[in-house]
Amino acid sequence: MKIGQVAAASGVSVDTVRYYERRGVIPEPGRRPSGYREYTAGTIERITRARRLQQMGFTLDEIIDALQAHDTGEATCASERWRLNVVLDRIDAQIAELRELRRSIHDARDWCVTGACDFVSPPAPQ
Repeated sequence: MKIGQVAAASGVSVDTVRYYERRGVIPEPGRRPSGYREYTAGTIERITRARRLQQMGFTLDEIIDALQAHDTGEATCASERWRLNVVLDRIDAQIAELRELRRSIHDARDWCVTGACDFVSPPAPQ
C-alpha cells in the first residue's frame, strides 16, 4: 500500500504516517523500485493501536515503549498494568488540577457578584 492509502485507512494524515515512521511507532517500510514506500496492511493496525493508546492518555514515548515490548515479547500483564497505572496517575493529577481551576473560576465569578471582579484574588474584607 502507498502512504496515502495507509493514511486514509488509518484516519491520519500522510505527515503523521511519516512522523510515526521517524519516531519508530511503525517500522520503516520497504521501497518500490520507483522509490515509493510500500506499507503492509499491518501498518494500519499498528497506527490504529497507537492512536487508541494516545486517546487513552499515553504519551508518544510510552506508546513506542509499549509497542516495542509487544514486538519483542517482553510485555506481560504486570508490565501492562504498570503502564496503565502510570497513565491513570497522570490523568488523576490532571483531574485534580482541573478541579482546582474550576474552584478558582467559581470563586472569581462569586467575587464579581460582590463588585470585586479582578479575576485573581478575593475581595478585601470590609
